[in-house]
Amino acid sequence: MKTDQKQLSAGRALLLPTAFAAGLIIVGVLRSEPAITRAMIAAAGVLLLWVVALFARAKSTSSEFGLSVVARKPHYVQCTAQLILYAYWGYHVPSIRAFYPLIFAQLVFAYGFSSLLAWSRRHDFELGFGPFPIILSINLFLLFRPEWFHWQFVIIALGYLAKEFIRWEKGGRSAHIFNPSSFPLAVFSLVLILTGTTDTTLGIEIATTLFNPPHMHVLIFLVALPGMLLFGVTTMTLAAAVTTYMFGLAYFAATGTYLFFDSYIPIAVFVGMTLLVTDPSTAPRTESGRVIYGVLYGMATIALFGVLRLMDAPTFYDKLLPVPILNLLIQMIDRSVTTGPLKTLSLERVGTALSATQRRVASVGLWGVIFIAFAAADGVGDEHRGQWVPFWQTTCAQGSDRACDYLAVQQQNLCERGAGWSCNELGILL
Repeated sequence: MKTDQKQLSAGRALLLPTAFAAGLIIVGVLRSEPAITRAMIAAAGVLLLWVVALFARAKSTSSEFGLSVVARKPHYVQCTAQLILYAYWGYHVPSIRAFYPLIFAQLVFAYGFSSLLAWSRRHDFELGFGPFPIILSINLFLLFRPEWFHWQFVIIALGYLAKEFIRWEKGGRSAHIFNPSSFPLAVFSLVLILTGTTDTTLGIEIATTLFNPPHMHVLIFLVALPGMLLFGVTTMTLAAAVTTYMFGLAYFAATGTYLFFDSYIPIAVFVGMTLLVTDPSTAPRTESGRVIYGVLYGMATIALFGVLRLMDAPTFYDKLLPVPILNLLIQMIDRSVTTGPLKTLSLERVGTALSATQRRVASVGLWGVIFIAFAAADGVGDEHRGQWVPFWQTTCAQGSDRACDYLAVQQQNLCERGAGWSCNELGILL
């Protein structure tokens, strides 16, 4: 849905980002944490200074700004899926609800920043649901602690700046290269790893608490289905999930332990496969290309998990770092399956009698069958043996150093939650 574009004077148009800045100040003043208040007021100050500068430039050139209301289907479909996930997560983990106002403040900033950037560059701005998937995706993986919260606004700004300035020709038109949420997440992940400052964020806590609500794999599977049916992104998730699961089976057969310890496909990784890497505008266009893209994402996540463990760095970055690299490869991947060496493997030849809608439905049906098979085999879900202390005790007793190391982590976590028996077991183990 799109309304007719209206041409507004600079004074009228800039009331919009001014209102967003004012809203950000109000939210900041209402916070009890001084650091967050300062961060929000500072972010609002940046917006207001930008408003003044843009107004002065517009007056000197007699410029007008275009404004239209646009409800793009990819934006509000993904927004709905993410909001359901946040609501379910917050219902089962009360501490998550405390972050809702912070997410709201980021949305306010994103609307103000994106409007000013658009008018600074093109003199037109589309007001719609665009900021929602970006902000909600970022906060599903990374959120700075109160004393460092100002960096949260920098992440958002970096995402929008990358979308605006890092572009290429795709399909005969200019398009942004990187997913506007995954690019800043990857950049900040790399910086946090190299500087050893992960503790300034709640990244580990986010990855951990995503596991707490029951049946999270099922919920994520369900909320992602509308996007898969509408935009044909199923094969990316399917390929990534199958790749990760099959490697996990092989790893268990070789070592007797689970690669990701408590699941073949951890919740946070599954979120990445379904709600982060599947942005249709920064993914391959061909079906075969999307399969390759998904396989590469699964393989990259596995490889980075191993590398991060060797570096003794937090492993939750594994699903964030590969996405921008894969974004850079999408045109090469598409060429390889249309005119390149992988042309003979093109899936476009399969089901040629089916319409595009029927192909999407068939892909979702196949993914549904595979997901149910995963769940039946405890490949996903709440009953994986890697979540059971007895499994790790037995495997540790059989001489697996990896199992003993993870058993110590489990016992320590349980001890910190008040399980006295676990404290005793930890003392014996150490």
